[in-house]
Amino acid sequence: MAAGGDGAAKPLQTAMKLAAGAIELDTGNRPREAYMEYLKSISYISQALLEEAAAAKGGSDAVLPDTPKMLKLAEQCLERAKSSAAVLGKVKPAAHERGPSPAPISRHRRVFSDEGGKLSPFLPPEIFQKLQITKAQGTKKELTPLEEASLQNQKLRAAYEARMARLNPSQAVQKTSLTLSLQRQMMENLVIAKAREETLQRKMEERRLRLQEAANRRFSSSIALTPEEQEQRALYAAILEYEQDHEWPKLWKAKLKKNPTDLSLVSGLISHLLSFPEHPISQLLKKLQHVIYSRLYPIVSQNLGDLSTASRTSRGFSSLSLDAEGLLTPVPGGRRLRSSQSLYCMASVQENKVNLGHSLSTPPLSDGLGTESSPQEEAPAHLANREGSFEDLERFLAAPETWPTGPPAEPQAPAEKEASLQEQLKAIVKDIHNSVDRLLSLTLLAFEGLNTASSKDQCLARIEEAFFSPLWAPLLALYRRVYQAREVALSRSMERHRNVPPSEIGVSANLFPQASNGHAAGSYPYSMAVQELGLILLESCPQRKLECIVRALRVICECAEEYCAARESRPQPASAAIGADDLLPILAYVVLKSSLPQLVAECAALEEFIHEGYLIGEEGYCLTSLQSALSYVESLHGEAMVK
Repeated sequence: MAAGGDGAAKPLQTAMKLAAGAIELDTGNRPREAYMEYLKSISYISQALLEEAAAAKGGSDAVLPDTPKMLKLAEQCLERAKSSAAVLGKVKPAAHERGPSPAPISRHRRVFSDEGGKLSPFLPPEIFQKLQITKAQGTKKELTPLEEASLQNQKLRAAYEARMARLNPSQAVQKTSLTLSLQRQMMENLVIAKAREETLQRKMEERRLRLQEAANRRFSSSIALTPEEQEQRALYAAILEYEQDHEWPKLWKAKLKKNPTDLSLVSGLISHLLSFPEHPISQLLKKLQHVIYSRLYPIVSQNLGDLSTASRTSRGFSSLSLDAEGLLTPVPGGRRLRSSQSLYCMASVQENKVNLGHSLSTPPLSDGLGTESSPQEEAPAHLANREGSFEDLERFLAAPETWPTGPPAEPQAPAEKEASLQEQLKAIVKDIHNSVDRLLSLTLLAFEGLNTASSKDQCLARIEEAFFSPLWAPLLALYRRVYQAREVALSRSMERHRNVPPSEIGVSANLFPQASNGHAAGSYPYSMAVQELGLILLESCPQRKLECIVRALRVICECAEEYCAARESRPQPASAAIGADDLLPILAYVVLKSSLPQLVAECAALEEFIHEGYLIGEEGYCLTSLQSALSYVESLHGEAMVK
């Protein structure tokens, strides 16, 4: 694989390189050139997707695995292009044209006010739960006998009124006969339906008791069951009842019994199961997700409010993540977008629903130690505070029962607050592990064919993918807050050393190309590995994020072999060109070029949630190597401060 050429690069990597070039111009206070580069990036993505769709033979082949990521990148480039266009004066705010108008009412509560009232990127728990319930409302509900009888009576009534309208006023006998016939038929329908419903209810109760006895036998124990075990037994009984009414679980059990070693069946089964929102396992998944999200939301929202206040006095680390997806991350010190131009402004619940399917990057972090802001910057921030304060004051006056009656509580010391955050993180991590274990054990109870080592691992991977998808964004926000100090140090090291040559990081001379090796303008050694590592922000599942790290290290090894072979003028090296001692400096160089300080929090979260089996193999080695490289780059800032 070529390290610097674009010929062998994937369309996604080329698009990311174009977007990175636009960001360089944007952070260099060159909005016109940045605006044109953003449009070029969007044009390239559109052309690449169009060619892929035209080359596909139809069906699902037109949508490749990288297609959603390309669309997400195009969306973020469009947002940045709007920001640059506003700076150039091409987009005039509508308020200046129409005069003052009342501010629109936010559809979810404001968490903190910054730069004109920025909203939290996370939905309130009640909206999060409502969006989950909405998916289950589209399923067709079977009518009860009484409901069917009511529909039949409505049709009889409509036919009766039509026939009555055709009769002459002199035909009174026929009208009376029709009326009596209608009343008799409607009464018969109701009586028959009531009898059917009573019989159905009796049979359903008998079946429920029979299935409950089966569940009791499955959970029989000489000691009393815990509340969790009692809930598990009730859920298992609900699964048995569900399987009485649906045929597909029996078909999948037969497939598993016929091909017990086919792991693709395991993935297909879990995907099929979770596509039915009325299944008890799907309902438990949504319930546990809502419980975790309800615990995360107040913590991350409160800390985002604190960080917004600190960001007004520090600009050194405030521009690291301006977009909601965290993909386009400029270098520190870049121009910040106003909230009206960023993806944090989610104007409607429908937009929020779309944003829930992806991994949201957390808002900018700040250590509060940067340079003081100028008076021109202080004024808008102050007005933003007043706007948010006015809205909060309205709520405060509308609820006198919430007014404080005692003396104000003393603010927490920073050390106490950090300890409290760490304790809260530990508790939430424990709840997440327990939730995933409950889902796995219930799935293994429902489908006994999955109870093998390989099938169990595959089942766990698919459950984790579904479980973490809407939760990774707020969970990562909490991790980034806990590891804020390390991210700040790493960010400053990246800012100071991002342009140093590989040799100054300790990379051996034969493991990076010569200056005359034909690298394209704006390219650098191991750029493909940097792009692979950047893809970690597009995933919301721990296992897929770990795969991004593994691919990045494999690309490093391929590039190192290519550079070494080019130095020694032979096609391929006789032995491995890179050893364990050479990997750390190269990986540190890749980390510096990535400009992603949130890798500290990402790796800490991965270390916690990755399955133990992966930690002792290639995946664990790659994760440990990346953590060592992050620590090394972080230490460069401390050495610079000492000097």
